[in-house]
Amino acid sequence: MFLADKTLTINKARLEERINALAQIGKISETGVCRLALSPEDKEAVETVKGWMEEAGLTARIDHFGNLIGRLEGRNPEAPVLMIGSHIDSQPYAGRFDGVIGVLGALEAAQTLKELNITPNMPIEIVAFCDEEGCRFNKGLFGVRGILGKLEEGELDRTDKSGITRKEALIEFGCDPEKFKDSEYPSGGISAFIELHIEQGPILEAKDTPVGIVTGISGPLWLTVELEGFAGHAGSVPMHMRQDALVGAAKIVVALNELTSEDVTAPTVGTVGSMKIFPDSRNIIPEKVSFTIDLRDIEIERRDFIENLLRKKIHTISELHGLTYTISEDTNSEPRYCSERIMKIMKNESSHIGLNPIELMSGPFHDSLAMSYECEYGMIFVRCKDGISHNPKEYSTMEDISIGTELLYRTAMKMALD
Repeated sequence: MFLADKTLTINKARLEERINALAQIGKISETGVCRLALSPEDKEAVETVKGWMEEAGLTARIDHFGNLIGRLEGRNPEAPVLMIGSHIDSQPYAGRFDGVIGVLGALEAAQTLKELNITPNMPIEIVAFCDEEGCRFNKGLFGVRGILGKLEEGELDRTDKSGITRKEALIEFGCDPEKFKDSEYPSGGISAFIELHIEQGPILEAKDTPVGIVTGISGPLWLTVELEGFAGHAGSVPMHMRQDALVGAAKIVVALNELTSEDVTAPTVGTVGSMKIFPDSRNIIPEKVSFTIDLRDIEIERRDFIENLLRKKIHTISELHGLTYTISEDTNSEPRYCSERIMKIMKNESSHIGLNPIELMSGPFHDSLAMSYECEYGMIFVRCKDGISHNPKEYSTMEDISIGTELLYRTAMKMALD
């Protein structure tokens, strides 16, 4: 059995202090945070962590994608880097652990190596990636895709709810979009990526296990559906003559829920999380409705099958209500499986400290998803209470976070010294 404080190499008190300090930036309610990507709160948080990186003896910089990168030099400075990290931007109504423990845990691992005078064979870079969440500009994993040269056309033109473009936000943040190429990594420049994260699900708690080793990440499909009918007076147009876009949207939402709920043994999930209605008046029949669809599964064939059924439902429902529709694809990623080599190292290091972590998949996507196309990757999950995330009630104990950070440290050290 893991005896936390007696087995820890990392500094639990320092890690806790930093987590609590970061939670004050963008604080909402008693325990929540709101640090939207490239916002003033995000900038303050990035500068704060940058200061901690420099305090730990790392060289630190903010690149043109808005990523914060701290570097611990290795014996061979030219070797492909071992990258460790996550993100510190948040959803608008978020908790204080999502992403944060991955960045501060990685910093703690690097600082512990530094304090123990352990010099890695290759450079280790600690990264807080910009805009993992994707909620402000409706497309996430921006910073990690940026360094890999994987941004798509038009991403800088995306606007937030105030009409601010991503390009404008980047410039305000201190970045120069004209210099993106300077911040890209060459192919093969990253040897591996490790990410520590809260589980954001109930499995570890149900299994009474503080830490889990991730086997893979479900592939997210993000769609935006726009329906158009015809506006009319809510008091005078007979029901059978209406072209109500919101009624059509409601039926599509229900259809998505039913399609993703049919097989209770499958990890398929479908969500409509954002909707816009025009003209948005209580006594006008809705003419236009735009809404998002988030569909995920660890098996791409099953996800594709459900997507096809959903598209047929959208067509049938639109015809029934006299609506026209468009479906645009915002994100489409296949499931990505973790490195067997890294998983083996995690299992071995777990046994050395009396841990017996379970293996589990990730439903949510992470920066690791994008990194999986560049290099091998591994993830460690930390138990969170009731599986709650993207909510101020999100909670993980410092005992569990420190255990996860200890495993992260030991995994990184093993990989960096091989």
